[in-house]
Amino acid sequence: MSTEVDLNIGSNFIYKIVEEDLEAQIYDDRVCTRFPPEPNGYLHIGNAYAINISYSVAQKYNGKFHLRFDDTNPEKEDTEYVLAIKNDMQWMGFDWGDCLFYGSDYFDIIYDYAIKLIKKGKAYVCDLSPEETREFRGTLTEPGKDSPYRDRSVEENLDLFQRMKKGEFSEGSRVLRAKIDMASPNMNLRDPVMYRIQHKEHYRAGDRWSIYPMYDYAHPLQDAIEKITHSLCSVEFKDHRPLYEWFLTECEIVNPPKQREFGRMNVRGVVTSKRYLRELVFGEYVDGWDDPRIPTLRGLRRRGYTPESIRTFLGEIGVSRDRSDVDPEMLEQCLRNDQLSKAPRIMAVLNPLKVVITNYPEGEVEWLEVENNPDNPALGSRRLPFSRELYIEREDFKENPSRKFRRLAPGLEVRLKHAYFIKCEEVIKDQKTGEIIELRCTYDPQTKSGTGFSDRKPNGTIHWVSKEDAIRAEVRLYDRFLLDDQDSDEEVSDWKDKINPDSLIILENCYIESALKDAKPEDKYQFLRHGYFCVDRKYTTAAKLVFNRTVSLKSSWKPKK
Repeated sequence: MSTEVDLNIGSNFIYKIVEEDLEAQIYDDRVCTRFPPEPNGYLHIGNAYAINISYSVAQKYNGKFHLRFDDTNPEKEDTEYVLAIKNDMQWMGFDWGDCLFYGSDYFDIIYDYAIKLIKKGKAYVCDLSPEETREFRGTLTEPGKDSPYRDRSVEENLDLFQRMKKGEFSEGSRVLRAKIDMASPNMNLRDPVMYRIQHKEHYRAGDRWSIYPMYDYAHPLQDAIEKITHSLCSVEFKDHRPLYEWFLTECEIVNPPKQREFGRMNVRGVVTSKRYLRELVFGEYVDGWDDPRIPTLRGLRRRGYTPESIRTFLGEIGVSRDRSDVDPEMLEQCLRNDQLSKAPRIMAVLNPLKVVITNYPEGEVEWLEVENNPDNPALGSRRLPFSRELYIEREDFKENPSRKFRRLAPGLEVRLKHAYFIKCEEVIKDQKTGEIIELRCTYDPQTKSGTGFSDRKPNGTIHWVSKEDAIRAEVRLYDRFLLDDQDSDEEVSDWKDKINPDSLIILENCYIESALKDAKPEDKYQFLRHGYFCVDRKYTTAAKLVFNRTVSLKSSWKPKK
């Protein structure tokens, strides 16, 4: 492998299978895995889980890792998705080197294999309609029925199939089917469709083809053409394995790939079905494939997650034979752990209340030197302006506080983080609404932070920003996208009934320290008391800073030891 990445995966049953095969010299000393996405959507966290497993096998055993686009369906595939998948994998640190392939490059070879199966009497052209085909297929408890076209001669099948390729027939009028066993208890072996007619232009092959191979037919042959040794996939493909092996055997593939399945990862309350993600995007329930509320890698990146935190999360899950149901707080905690010593800690006021320090000189600005992160001195320090007029959080003041309220109130004293003690002397209200619009306070110049003054204890410590120098910003607060933690891949009739209406709250009048005036998209910070935030890459402009909250500061999830 050309790129070494810490994948954080311990020993697992997949590694043991590979080691046994290496010891038995089944593939000599070769190990070759792949990730075969269909380019009809963006990658999500479940895809990252699958990639991580195959990539780690290739890396651990000094093998090769292929990225192959299984682009056999021109109806939904597009170059946009190809570019997005490549970009997201590179961002995650998954490097395929010079092993980038496309299933469409093998169309001629796969067509020749179909001809071979027809000549062997193992495939036939069927004229049943899609509805009739489903009816003839049978059920889980009842065997299927043979198609009336199943016994066509080899010559007739060859003629019809070649004419299908030339585009002589309409879509849905004919298909090529494998001749296996209509009574098999495995529904996948009941004469599955190998080719269907589609008069659609392919994003890479153009209009050269009028027939396209089905995934279940093309997939194992593509693996064989690339000499994949271990075809690793999620457990829902286990029942497809006998079909894949049938195609490989009948096509007389020597030393075929070995398919083995691992349990699927499910994050509770999170949509990871590509079908449902497409519905959310094209139904405009979300802000595109990069909406920070959905678990696409593009969305996670925009929200502020790092490749390191995602890989740590995948490593914590491990690899099992059964489905893994994961609490989303586990991913959140991985981000907190990753950013604890990396993110500068700055002050941001999200719901501002004006404070005037009446005994501080007008027009004067004092610059305070403060550390960027006490857990990482290497991040250095910054200069923080202090002046007569400030903003504090509205929730940090109460006119009639309870005994347990540990912040600012009339007659009480608090410490301003990194600065001085202040005491509230007067409350100014809007005469019409009664809303508090300003606090008049005094400060004690002898209580400057870091001077060692500690004769009295304040009623708490609060954050603030200088009104004169603060940057106005938009802050987006994200919460769980779905209202419950049920299986998010279940049938959904109306997403409006399932989406949390408070999954996105936009605060337009926030104030941030002036130190962030040159912040760039994807820069990450901890806002004191609010959580971890990232500069939004989509809506930030030269005139406006937009921040996305990645996660809050606390979680109930505990990482495994």
